[in-house]
Amino acid sequence: MRSPRATRPWLFVYGALGVLAVYFLLAYILVPGLWRVHDDHRIGGFDKMVTTTEQGIPGDPINVGLIGSKEEVIRAFHGSGWDPADAITLRSSIDIGLSVVLDRPDLDAPVSPLLYEGRKQDMAFEKPVGESADKRNHVRFWLTPKTDSEGRPVWLGSASFDRGVGLSHDTGQITHHIGPDVDAERDRVIGDLSDHGFIVPVPYEIEGVGATKDGRNGGGDPYFTDGKALVGVLRTPDAAPQAVNQ
Repeated sequence: MRSPRATRPWLFVYGALGVLAVYFLLAYILVPGLWRVHDDHRIGGFDKMVTTTEQGIPGDPINVGLIGSKEEVIRAFHGSGWDPADAITLRSSIDIGLSVVLDRPDLDAPVSPLLYEGRKQDMAFEKPVGESADKRNHVRFWLTPKTDSEGRPVWLGSASFDRGVGLSHDTGQITHHIGPDVDAERDRVIGDLSDHGFIVPVPYEIEGVGATKDGRNGGGDPYFTDGKALVGVLRTPDAAPQAVNQ
């Protein structure tokens, strides 16, 4: 017969597993559903220039765009010191967790999926700030059906700054919290590509989500914006990049 003392560690393990199961049930299933109902009025109030989470909660605004092929987009970010973000898998999730906890680099850490017009991002890029994936500049891009006058693809994106890892204010899910000034991150993305000579001068503005001082993304983080999206035209491969003198 097993002694009561011998069963205590197993009771602790079962208890911890039970707590984790309740947490995941609440944070990833029940609470997101309640927030979807709560935010229905907000969803209907936005135009098409905003992303949503997989639960349908409004996410980060669309605030940046590029014109060019997929290869040209990848080439521009690679040449400007940005790294492509991994897809979310068990391995990549463990890697980004270790990066944050151990303060070590994870240059291609995953970004959470956001939807634009019902689709997950086609590409995502990031540039770490510091030694870990805790803080980073990052941007997601979606390929649109539109083309420019020369038939080149139009990409729309959402750029924001991850200021740290924590729990979502709305659901309790583990997430990155963004900085409130999304316009600054929009300008950083276009500025980096421009400084490295990958964008034809001069970027132009299109209407975005609209000016707001009290926006809130899918993690409950506040943001403010002038409501514009900044669009850059990428140089074609035969046009050699010419870095801007600093």
